[in-house]
Amino acid sequence: MSNPKESKAQQLGPLDEEELIPGGTRYFIKGSGFQPTYGPKNIAGSLGHGSIALALKLLFLLFFSAVLVAVLVKVSKVPSYQEQRQAKQKINKEMMQLKTEIGHLCRPCSWDWTFFQRNCYFFSNSKLNWSASVTACQKMGAQLVVIKDPEEQNFLQLSSKNRGPTWMGLSDLKKEGIWKWLDGSHLWYRLLKYWLPGEPNNEGQEHCAEFRGDGWNDDNCELEKFWICKKLAASCSEVQ
Repeated sequence: MSNPKESKAQQLGPLDEEELIPGGTRYFIKGSGFQPTYGPKNIAGSLGHGSIALALKLLFLLFFSAVLVAVLVKVSKVPSYQEQRQAKQKINKEMMQLKTEIGHLCRPCSWDWTFFQRNCYFFSNSKLNWSASVTACQKMGAQLVVIKDPEEQNFLQLSSKNRGPTWMGLSDLKKEGIWKWLDGSHLWYRLLKYWLPGEPNNEGQEHCAEFRGDGWNDDNCELEKFWICKKLAASCSEVQ
């Protein structure tokens, strides 16, 4: 009785061989060098390489997703054109309000000066003679008050009435009876009515004019009285 394995080997031919292994049968072509193998180790190796490639793909996808999310978050924080326009309008509105508030704070005159008809007036709390009053005003960048119109006269007369006799920038020191203001201008005819009755009378060398009660009076220039300085008001147009 022939051996089954030998019969099968004979059927394969002289170029073929059959090798029996404990776990199964493996076939190969003799002399060709090609030996296909399908063992458990080779199958496990193939699965291992595939798993690594899949893991790399997953890592790449995760990284790409993270980058995409970061870009979307950054873009979402950039304000839209409408939002930028609204913000600009809000800033402009606040700037206008600030300018208005600054305009209210802006004073054309210093705190101790009084504003009237685009001029600033300083009413002294101390008394000086007429010449010293002229000098005191000059040191403050002003002039012993020179009256230009009836409105200004009324304002000054009322302001000084309750204070007592107050010097103004009017005298006839250069020539008796010729009354001139400190700026060199002559006393206007329309202002002559403000002399008190009987004044100026030049009694006792009275060459300087003062506010007294409801009108003007001439008095001795060496006497000490209150005084009023005048200067142009500052402009606040740049903040309005």
